Amino acid sequence: MVARRLRDAIASGALKPGDRLPTEGGLTQEYEVSRTVIREAIASLRADGLVEARHGVGVFVLTPPAGAYDGFKSADPNKISSLLEMLELRAAIEIEAAGLAAIRRSPAQEEAILEAYDEIERLKQDQKPTVEADRAFHLAIADSTSNPRFREFLQLVGKQIIPRGVLAEGDTERSSQEYLQQIQAEHLRIARAISDQDEAAAREAMRLHLKGSQQRYRNFIKRG
Repeated sequence: MVARRLRDAIASGALKPGDRLPTEGGLTQEYEVSRTVIREAIASLRADGLVEARHGVGVFVLTPPAGAYDGFKSADPNKISSLLEMLELRAAIEIEAAGLAAIRRSPAQEEAILEAYDEIERLKQDQKPTVEADRAFHLAIADSTSNPRFREFLQLVGKQIIPRGVLAEGDTERSSQEYLQQIQAEHLRIARAISDQDEAAAREAMRLHLKGSQQRYRNFIKRG
């Protein structure tokens, strides 16, 4: 969980190259885990070339390795047809991920999914962009499979994992409250199925969510 949150902060730019991480003691307090957990999380980030330890100074964020979060090279984020292709591919992966998450999720992983859902809801109510929180929701489900390859795949997809973030103009999210309410209703069905450890319901909820997204973007094409 600690490694995941730090990776997300680096990927989103919240932690930038050259930034120094909080001290080991500070991270221990922030995440309410032992020093051993913090050391293991940092070791994982170091192994991936995301941070480096400087003796007597601290741990610093590095520039991510080339291609770490660049997404599929042949995909064109400016074309809705390309986003539809990615949604189809995501469905093949994330429906399975939802089913595995329902079987394997730990209490901490379940909590991470629900926290991500709540964060989307909070931002929606405040009329703030929800794209990053939406991405965190899907990554939390990927983590709950206990198979790191699911997270790696979604990171490879890059920004296109949440199509409305790609279509947004600058930092402004164009999605209506009605649209976000529909998305949240779908997210809630997924989260509840995983929480209930209902594999079939989790798969179906994710299938409906991603198929629904495909239809919504097809409607965009028809309108424009």
